Amino acid sequence: MEKNYVSWPQGVCKHLSYPEIPVFQVLRSSAARWPERNAMIFGGMEITFRELDLLTDRFAAALADQGVKKGDRVGVHLPNCPQFAIAYFGLLKAGAVFVPLSPLLSERELAFQLDDAGVETYIGLDLISRKPRRIISQTPVKRIILTGLSDCYPRVTAPVKALRRMPLDEEAIDFSSLLEQYPEEAPSLDFEVKEDLAHITYTGGTTGTPKGVMISHYSVVVNCCQYAQWFIGGDVVYEGGKLDVARMEGDREEEHIMRRGCEISLIVVPWFHVMGVIAFLDIQIMNGWTMIVSHRFDPEQYLRSIGKYGATGFGGAPQLFVPLVDHPLFGKADMSNIRLVVSGAAPMPVHLLERVLEKIPGVVCEGYGLTECTMGCTANPPARERIRLGSVGLPLADTEIKIVDLEAGDVEMPLGEAGEVCIRGPQVMKGYWKDPEETARVLRGGWLHTGDIGRFDADGYLYIVDRKKEMLIYKGYNVYPRELEEVINGHPAVSRSVVVGKRDERYGELPVAFVELLPGATAGEEELREYANLRLARYKRIRILRIVDDLTNDMEGGLAYKELREKADAMDERG
Repeated sequence: MEKNYVSWPQGVCKHLSYPEIPVFQVLRSSAARWPERNAMIFGGMEITFRELDLLTDRFAAALADQGVKKGDRVGVHLPNCPQFAIAYFGLLKAGAVFVPLSPLLSERELAFQLDDAGVETYIGLDLISRKPRRIISQTPVKRIILTGLSDCYPRVTAPVKALRRMPLDEEAIDFSSLLEQYPEEAPSLDFEVKEDLAHITYTGGTTGTPKGVMISHYSVVVNCCQYAQWFIGGDVVYEGGKLDVARMEGDREEEHIMRRGCEISLIVVPWFHVMGVIAFLDIQIMNGWTMIVSHRFDPEQYLRSIGKYGATGFGGAPQLFVPLVDHPLFGKADMSNIRLVVSGAAPMPVHLLERVLEKIPGVVCEGYGLTECTMGCTANPPARERIRLGSVGLPLADTEIKIVDLEAGDVEMPLGEAGEVCIRGPQVMKGYWKDPEETARVLRGGWLHTGDIGRFDADGYLYIVDRKKEMLIYKGYNVYPRELEEVINGHPAVSRSVVVGKRDERYGELPVAFVELLPGATAGEEELREYANLRLARYKRIRILRIVDDLTNDMEGGLAYKELREKADAMDERG
């Protein structure tokens, strides 16, 4: 479908000049342009852009001396904290590939990702080191680097903080010691940014089986530029190691919703998530914005921080906003400086969107994407009068989206009719790690077949109306029923199972399992639920499990998905 540019943001180029630079150059650029501006504030610790650049140089030098080579995979198993950002940019400077590891993963899931990616260097947190300690010998990991959140607190205030330094295992290397011991001299490496990987991020893809999504340095920089320019306008300029903006005649910075080197953002979206690392780390760094970083979400603290720091932006999955607007402080919080609120990972309920818009002077911008396109491919225009309720917006610069017939595959649908969403653009992944067959199935003729069902309106706005893949979204995290079913089916008493989503406004969807036992077998519902949940990340855990006599549809003989979804929606959380 040809783009309709009627609603295109004024002053934003339809085609951008993407610099062919490695990802860490966005930090080097901001360190050169805004050296003494704070890049990050965390627990009383302030780090300027210059300091962050120097610390990541030290960490890169340390990794190289420890034997990390170009192309090696480094797993980062941390919550949001300064050490995460230092590890991320440092490992990229060392030529390594970033493998984000969610602290929410179960032992089984963590072991799989470490083994599948061939991670030899593991960077973790002392407070959650017990879980990886039990499985790390089963993986290729050769070196363990640990850090603690308590390292971020000034020595004077540390006694009144809740966190204490945990003793390190004998075989572990202390993160802070590496920063002290090594010079600010990152390795000098040559990069082929369109070929060299920056990220391998695990996702269920379009089927639910965990796969590593390969993203190049170029694609990360491209996606950062696409979203950055959407909000600040103009085209990208890269000269003398610095990123800048070229504007159209008559266009001015103050006419755009966000400004370079000026904004202050509240950061709670986890950086181990693609939305977190691209939108709430890389783009923040690229634009010279100060990040107020939290390692966990506390609605009261979050609301107080908006006024305390004069925040101009925040965002996250829709489930972030439910406890915010429900909190007694929401009506009293000073949001007079908020220019931009970003929402993604799932559709935002209209009443929530309206509540937030009533409170802030700026805009709420929803977008759409998936791990396979680095992070995103659409966004609503950053102007209230151009937002379409229920829409995920317009395709970004240099991004093509078409809607194809669900059965015929590559036959494009007429305008307004629903079909599978397919994406083509420079932010689309290189493929799945060690899985050429699945790569070929999903990437066909240069188009990424997403498994999502959508339609366009006459003005080019995209609407996601359903999912072809049986995926649930819990608090913004993707949960794949097939994976949960495989875990349940591993119990010796289980014949088969079906997992469906129960709609929930606060959390999105809750996993509900229906289980059919083997003939003559006995097992209790709580026993089966506990068996599965011990093997699943916390956000994937089964909320309700029911044993049933038969999972088939009496009329058709197939599995009764529709009936089971209706049954799940009728339950309360206690079943």
